[in-house]
Amino acid sequence: MRAIILLFAFLAAAAGQETILIRNAYIHPVVGEEIPSGSVLIQGGKIAGVGAKLAAPKGATVIDAKGLHLYPGLINSATNIGLSEIGAVRETSDTNELGDFNPQLRALIAVNPESEHIAVTRANGITSVVTLPQGGIISGQGAMIHLDGWTWEEMSVKGDVVVRLNFPVIATSSGEFFNTRATAYGEAKKRYDEELEKLRLFFEDARRYEKAKSAGGAGFQTDPKLEAMLPVLAGRRPLLVVAQRERTILDAIAFARRERVKIILAEVREPGKAVAEIVKDKIPVILGETHTLPVEEDAAYDSQYTLPAELHKAGVKFAFGSFDNQFARNVPYQAAAAVAFGLPKDVALKALTVHAAEIWGLGGQLGSIQEGKLADLILTDGDPLESRTQIRHLFIQGKQVSLDSKHTKLYEKYSRRPQ
Repeated sequence: MRAIILLFAFLAAAAGQETILIRNAYIHPVVGEEIPSGSVLIQGGKIAGVGAKLAAPKGATVIDAKGLHLYPGLINSATNIGLSEIGAVRETSDTNELGDFNPQLRALIAVNPESEHIAVTRANGITSVVTLPQGGIISGQGAMIHLDGWTWEEMSVKGDVVVRLNFPVIATSSGEFFNTRATAYGEAKKRYDEELEKLRLFFEDARRYEKAKSAGGAGFQTDPKLEAMLPVLAGRRPLLVVAQRERTILDAIAFARRERVKIILAEVREPGKAVAEIVKDKIPVILGETHTLPVEEDAAYDSQYTLPAELHKAGVKFAFGSFDNQFARNVPYQAAAAVAFGLPKDVALKALTVHAAEIWGLGGQLGSIQEGKLADLILTDGDPLESRTQIRHLFIQGKQVSLDSKHTKLYEKYSRRPQ
């Protein structure tokens, strides 16, 4: 059995090292000029050449992409992929842990490579995602993963890209629709103050731990939770701060300034005057759904559709995330909806590719078709932001990956059903 597993691992590694020449494609590098009829050479899992005419090396597999468009693989910047399968079945979900502070938890090592969500999402041109834990105040460490691999080690692009912080908020209601529960403002404010104080004290403990570790000494004992905070305090790992509305965003920015840490804002929906502070501190943003209702009843009906354009005009760098699994494949259409409401199309595409990669500190590896970057590519018959577009070929680290999924299998099954 061990020999068989090793053989499969070897074959998978060998497949990723295949030399492939894609020619006659309309190349959209995202960075730089488009090439109406060009070639891309893939070697060793990376892009080895991009140009109008490239010769095929001996033994290379040649793909004639005449009539097709070549784009970098798309990135969904916030999901739970690999961590949760069926939200209503607790046994299939590994996103939450007990306690308010769990920065030591690593989403990467909990990723299930056999999740059905992986193939479904991948089939829509998404080659990489950030998968995130949730729950508590500090949930744990999110990971950038490829949507292909036998194990979580093979899927990993960068294991610990961010630490998720659900910033405290004054919540006077919770639940949805008929299950909404109201809370008095005084009680909600008290809970908010308590959580904020807990957060402050946790950072204070982390800084004391940092000093104690630097001082050394025979009595020093490693604390996994506080140890995980050291890269955050040093500015090597950002906090992904979930903050939707103006007041919470301003509080989060003030907290980041006070603690001298880097942050990325997530699920921003109603930033208001906080946009100026976001721009001032050059804070990147991960936007959630555009296909959703406004936060307030009296808000403009299109406030969520126009928000990306407003942030772009203000000079904010942002990416898109689904913050779930079931709609992770639809993130290109979330970006497309923003285009219809003023966001330039090239900026929408960059938010799904190169800008996303840069926000996560991976601009040198992902997000554009350039020599030396990982060969994460999609061949399409049109614009990937259009729902009618079909993905014809998909490559992850130079390996051509199947586009089959549970959706396609069910389609084929019921297409053959006797009438």
